[in-house]
Amino acid sequence: MGFTLVLQDEPDLEVVGEASDGAEAVAQVAALRPDVVLMDVRMPGTNGIDATRQIVASGSDARVLILTTFDLDEYAFAALREGASGFLLKDARPSDLTAAIRSVAAGDAVIAPRVTRRMLELFATDMPGVGQTAPSPGMSDPRLDTLTAREREVLLAVAEGLSNAEVAERLFLSEATVKTHVGRILTKLEVRDRVQAVVLAYRSGLVGG
Repeated sequence: MGFTLVLQDEPDLEVVGEASDGAEAVAQVAALRPDVVLMDVRMPGTNGIDATRQIVASGSDARVLILTTFDLDEYAFAALREGASGFLLKDARPSDLTAAIRSVAAGDAVIAPRVTRRMLELFATDMPGVGQTAPSPGMSDPRLDTLTAREREVLLAVAEGLSNAEVAERLFLSEATVKTHVGRILTKLEVRDRVQAVVLAYRSGLVGG
């Protein structure tokens, strides 16, 4: 209810549906086709991890933003592995919540830079998905071979948790050029967004632990 009240005051955001558990969330996404889903992790019945997996597997264009109590919640990590586009703390300020929704809708990641490296190291080593076995770190992925030298530089910078503006400053590029590179990286790596691109880079060994 609190989230709904905050979002209703934003002229460019509209709450099109609410769900009490994961199964209802999956059904609502199919029926309402939202741009962004705010997904709780721990819910009765179908949890947020399974719901995220089902939404992504359905081919929906909706991007899932995980809500969690702790910034190092292993359940939130598992949901990201299943295709979520980022995570946000439940006690985030209203301005942070709305900014996160807009960022995810635009295809950006919503992961605090202070925890990005820690999170991705866990992805690369100790955090297999639910019912899955994590691949060994350092396994190469042929999709990375399609990247140009500049695209690899951009991906490495993004893997550090840098925003497009910060990547542009580091590499002496315009922010528009960085956005173009990121778009090409996502296309070549066949991933939904930059979170998944960076996870692939860590798990394949392009980025060291």
